[in-house]
Amino acid sequence: MVPQLDLTGAVRRGDFPGNLVGMADVLPGLARCPVIVAPMAGGPSTAGLVIAASAAGALGFLAAGYKTATALRAEMDAVRTAAGAPFGVNVFVPGAPAADRAAVTRYLAELEPDAAALGVRPGAPDWADDDWDGKLAVLLADPPAVVSFTFGCPDEGVIAALRAAGSQVWVTVTAPDEAALAAARGADGLCVQGPEAGAHRGTFAIPASPPAVPLHRLLRDVAAVTGLPLIAAGGIMSPSDVRAALAGGAVAVQCGTAFLRCPESGASPLHKAALADPAFTATAVTRAFTGRPARGLVNRFMLDHPDAPGAYPEVHFATRPLRAAAAAAGDTGRMNLWAGEGFRAATTRPAAEIVELLAGAPGAG
Repeated sequence: MVPQLDLTGAVRRGDFPGNLVGMADVLPGLARCPVIVAPMAGGPSTAGLVIAASAAGALGFLAAGYKTATALRAEMDAVRTAAGAPFGVNVFVPGAPAADRAAVTRYLAELEPDAAALGVRPGAPDWADDDWDGKLAVLLADPPAVVSFTFGCPDEGVIAALRAAGSQVWVTVTAPDEAALAAARGADGLCVQGPEAGAHRGTFAIPASPPAVPLHRLLRDVAAVTGLPLIAAGGIMSPSDVRAALAGGAVAVQCGTAFLRCPESGASPLHKAALADPAFTATAVTRAFTGRPARGLVNRFMLDHPDAPGAYPEVHFATRPLRAAAAAAGDTGRMNLWAGEGFRAATTRPAAEIVELLAGAPGAG
């Protein structure tokens, strides 16, 4: 059994130090333990993973990124039908089209040898808003318990409308100035993402280099500028990591890499296998695959393209045919293998067991 959380935020089994008042503000009725299964766009997050997380006492998130509003609605319906439990939905905030089109054009030329080796051509480096208006309409019409945002902070009107519809609104931040902006616009909570995290950094400005301040210090720095409840993300793979984050001021933790290899994850078999393959020894942050900084297993494509431009989603669309062809060919040297720094601790256990392990439940080790 996972530790039970009552509506006042008091943990009945005293394994979790931290800001319990803040936990009461953020998680009442949402979760029985302070573990959140991160939204992982591009396949890993599935309705099955959210359902399993909810059943185990965690809060699960659907990832709206790269989906149409219609597809998002179908996933939400599947979770509601099977779980009947609270869940969250994460949405990408659209940025501006790339300012340096010449850099994008140069990168397309740089991709040609890889594309030729895979038998494809680079994709058109288009800009799109990821069906922003459509997804907001779905979320306002049938609000989930939580809507979180990554890659930026929506304006006050969007946040107010979602809150009025019945959703809490959380914003992913990577620096104190981002946190202050989200607080000023009315966010209910902040997902504080450290550099240890796998996949995309939530940095607001596309060309900006993401801060390298480690999670434990970033929690302190963000707490200094806002009193909002903080959810810690980045490199959290064990019960001791959870306890450290909560002791550092977080009210809950958000874990993604820890669940990548579980049966309910929609990560590809190649991705899951790579996380345990001794040939992959480290992670690094790269723009090579999407134009936004993201942490993944170091492979040939990442090493061959160290100077990809800060252009998202243009680079994402340009490399998409290459990534698809690489996956079809089993070429992990040219796939994006997102992973956090603690990837070696990822296991193939069911999601429920991983939740119990992270929560420090007896017998879960």
